[in-house]
Amino acid sequence: MNVVIKVDEETKKKMIEYYKDKVREKTPPYAIFQAKEEDTIITLYSSGKAMFQGTSAFVDANMWKAIKENDEEDTDTTDYINTTSVGSDEVGTGDYFGPIVVTSAYVRKEDVSFLKELGCTDSKKVTDDKIKKIAPEIIKKIKYKSIILKNEEYNEKYSKENNMNKIKAIMHNKVLSLILDEVDKPDYVIVDEFARENRYYSYLNEIPNVVKGITFITKAESKNLAVAAASIISRYIFLNEFDKLCDTYHLPLPKGSGASVDEIGQEAVEKYGKDILDKIAKKNFSNTSRILKTRII
Repeated sequence: MNVVIKVDEETKKKMIEYYKDKVREKTPPYAIFQAKEEDTIITLYSSGKAMFQGTSAFVDANMWKAIKENDEEDTDTTDYINTTSVGSDEVGTGDYFGPIVVTSAYVRKEDVSFLKELGCTDSKKVTDDKIKKIAPEIIKKIKYKSIILKNEEYNEKYSKENNMNKIKAIMHNKVLSLILDEVDKPDYVIVDEFARENRYYSYLNEIPNVVKGITFITKAESKNLAVAAASIISRYIFLNEFDKLCDTYHLPLPKGSGASVDEIGQEAVEKYGKDILDKIAKKNFSNTSRILKTRII
């Protein structure tokens, strides 16, 4: 099945961010990228045309049509700030080196002013130095649960059937289950939307004790302080784990997945052998094929 939709500049940016870990090495002419998401091949062209090919093409195309429509008609005026809520967010999914960390945080309405004064917001908008300063203060006051998925375990779990989003969904469900067992019922349970609701729950088909009643919100860190706190705590834990990797292997590992990552990756392989990537990297990233100068199948 082939489905073609037209997207605006804002949606193009979201698609580039969403598919950055799934991009294929070769890009068709006039395309910004080509990526694979489960059974669908997605090609985004500079003209704004997005082509979806495969058995799930209709589902994936509709996801982006819905996102575009939601952006154009964002009529949700719900106050998600001044509430008692549980929120979860993840860090590390865009970094070649280092683990994935998912955290759920329980924020009571009476905690809101404390978090606002502390400057708690999306961890991507806060410097790492500030995160190292404010995260310990948040941890002292806010109840939370975190899961760290280290590289070796990630590489064992990852497959065509267990893609990044499925792994994230399972981790989110786990931390939400853990914290909801220990707190009073919140007004909202919020997840920063990385997959549409039906796709998210499809990832959990084989998982017992699935948390229901989740509110999925795009850019949730800026709309809910429980998600913002979870984002900050996740980043804090990620930074600590990342520093441990650097110290253990005596390498200045860079964050992200750019050219500097490839350079240090090649240095790591020269120093320790290619199996080192199992321990420090997410091997499904296209960086691996560039580092090893082989093609990922």
